[in-house]
Amino acid sequence: MNFDLTEEQRRIRETLTDFAEREIKPNSTRWDKEETFPRHIVEQLGRLGFLGVAFPEKFGGGGADTLSQVLVVEGLSRYDASIGLTCAAHMSLSTGHIAGFASDQQRDHYVPAMLEAKKLGAWCLTEPSSGSDAAAMRTKATRVGDNYSITGAKMFITNGTVADVYVVMAITEQSRGRDGVSAFIVDRGTAGLSTGKKIEKLGLRASDTAEVIFDNVTVPARNLVGELGAGYRQTLKVLEAGRIGIAGFAAGIARGGFEEARAYALQRGQFGKKIAEFQAIQWMFADMATRIDASWVLICRAAALRDAGKPFGREAAMAKLFASETAMWSTIKAVQIHGGYGYVTDFPVERYMRDAKLSEIGEGTSEVQRMIIAKSLLRDGYLPA
Repeated sequence: MNFDLTEEQRRIRETLTDFAEREIKPNSTRWDKEETFPRHIVEQLGRLGFLGVAFPEKFGGGGADTLSQVLVVEGLSRYDASIGLTCAAHMSLSTGHIAGFASDQQRDHYVPAMLEAKKLGAWCLTEPSSGSDAAAMRTKATRVGDNYSITGAKMFITNGTVADVYVVMAITEQSRGRDGVSAFIVDRGTAGLSTGKKIEKLGLRASDTAEVIFDNVTVPARNLVGELGAGYRQTLKVLEAGRIGIAGFAAGIARGGFEEARAYALQRGQFGKKIAEFQAIQWMFADMATRIDASWVLICRAAALRDAGKPFGREAAMAKLFASETAMWSTIKAVQIHGGYGYVTDFPVERYMRDAKLSEIGEGTSEVQRMIIAKSLLRDGYLPA
């Protein structure tokens, strides 16, 4: 096994770090406090090619591998998890859904513009009454001549008020259950499409999150993504791949907390020496780094399996589960190392801790990941990779 990054991957990481140090780090605390969505940053990332690193070159992408896209999400989240999540949702969910399942005409129309962030995407699955039980959705799409009329509401939608393109899951045939769910593309400005107020959150406050409302939204039948009734199956595949990205998002938060805590411990003096010299503090760093490294190995394995065309669902769930719980655990330790200063907004570790919690909930809770892993183990058995 070779755990070294390729020259292209190192270049992505280095270039992104330079950008983040210059454009994101000086502003992240202010964006969090003001709950400001920095659209101009996402647009710059699009122009620089970061949002399309793993998409085919024919769409204007970089044609790189899955891990290269994870490096983008991880690198952004190390400095500002709100931007990391925004880009992960845009790349893996909305753009990924269209690139993976739409017609050639739909791909040609939407994907190049989305990779350049000329159009931002939102992926509309979760509803006020259905979260983990995605098949219990109530949003419906009814065929009316050459069109579909969509009625319903989606909740906790990333990029909800700022998106230009919405990929929407809706029931087209109630009696077929999961096989009666279809996916549609809805453009911003379509009559009947609106958003509720932005949702105020514990963390990720610079990420735009909102309820999206569909009040008899009429779209042409050609806006159907893939086959009628294939929406739920598409959703499972989109989420499966997206979990690798969210694992990277969590790993970035964990690394950010670690690096901030390390810098603080090396300069903070107590009892006549730096706190980094105390064994209790050193052991926290040892455990944090070990868990972060283990997260990264799980991420690399899942990404490699996906690129090899092999089943990767269990491995993606393992990576997402472990990385997200590592992010929460490590950022709590980062706050602890800062002591009282970790609890105030003058230092970024409290923001990292608040941001980390979503990684244990979004794109499948930790409980759902354990369910996926256990079902796979009981069905297929266990052979360590």
